[in-house]
Amino acid sequence: MNILLVEDEANIAAMVSKGLREEGYEVSVAPDGNIGLQMASGHAYDLYIIDIMLPGINGLELCRLIRKAKDTRPILILTALGTTENIVTGFENGADDYMVKPFKFAELLARIRALIRRSSGYTEENKLRIADLEMDLDAKRVKRGDTEILLTSTEYRLLEHFMKNQRKVVSRMDLLENVWGVDFNITTNVVDVYVNYLRKKMDKDFDPKLIHTVIGMGYILKDDQ
Repeated sequence: MNILLVEDEANIAAMVSKGLREEGYEVSVAPDGNIGLQMASGHAYDLYIIDIMLPGINGLELCRLIRKAKDTRPILILTALGTTENIVTGFENGADDYMVKPFKFAELLARIRALIRRSSGYTEENKLRIADLEMDLDAKRVKRGDTEILLTSTEYRLLEHFMKNQRKVVSRMDLLENVWGVDFNITTNVVDVYVNYLRKKMDKDFDPKLIHTVIGMGYILKDDQ
């Protein structure tokens, strides 16, 4: 499993790369955004770990350029910038996950493993999972732990779109276009109504809560706060 770490702080780069190599990963390190882009363009990595504040091309631009090149492999942003606006901007530029420095290596390792598991989109059983929520795409069944969640067809399509875009902020318009398939008036509250339906069925009596509102942006499905 090959990882590209783009990090200009030498001590952090050394610590992360050493820890990952001890876990069996192959790690390449780029000290700035320009070198990171060159390395990403010339090698098939399984996952990228990218700082935002980099010399040359910054981390957000690097994420955008990786996605522009049709590279869909997971990107984890690892940065000191931790405001909601920073996090949302990171996801909007193509990141799959976002961690704020200082961090615990055990959490970084867990997130890397989760991203790699999810990177193919489907499991071999054609199921989508996050936390203890499981969606069986063949049987059209949803479970939270051992509890089956009964959904209407619209609720099912909405949850499926969320699960296929885990840890990404999705706007109301994106949901309208991909779930309902029609051009609703932008003032409609149909998305909010159906998100509330989902929350009552799959979040209200369970922990962790999975559907989160990103003020002014839309919603995000994730298993941490």
